[in-house]
Amino acid sequence: MKHLEYKGYTGSIEFSREDDVLYGKALGIKGLISYEGKTGKELEIDFKEAIDIYLADCKNEGFIPEKPFKGSFNVRVSPKLHQKAALLAMENKMSLNNFITESIRERINKVTENRR
Repeated sequence: MKHLEYKGYTGSIEFSREDDVLYGKALGIKGLISYEGKTGKELEIDFKEAIDIYLADCKNEGFIPEKPFKGSFNVRVSPKLHQKAALLAMENKMSLNNFITESIRERINKVTENRR
């Protein structure tokens, strides 16, 4: 397991040799939700508790909780790369958004296959 998952939130798993503790933070949000534990089970329990506390605090304060990985992000590329991608998308009768999505999907599949 490389990440923790709970209620749509993903958490990192890190180890501190200095403190002899596992720790992590929620990924994909601006706010800081952190947790720790001596064992993997303790880490997972603290992660879930941290998420539950965050969601309860948001509700009590009347805030909308941040949603991680909303499916929308800005990417800055060179004008030349932008042009090449847009032209390839048009040639393939695709939107630029679909072309980029497919390109990312292909790259992710390739990387994960190489890790096996």
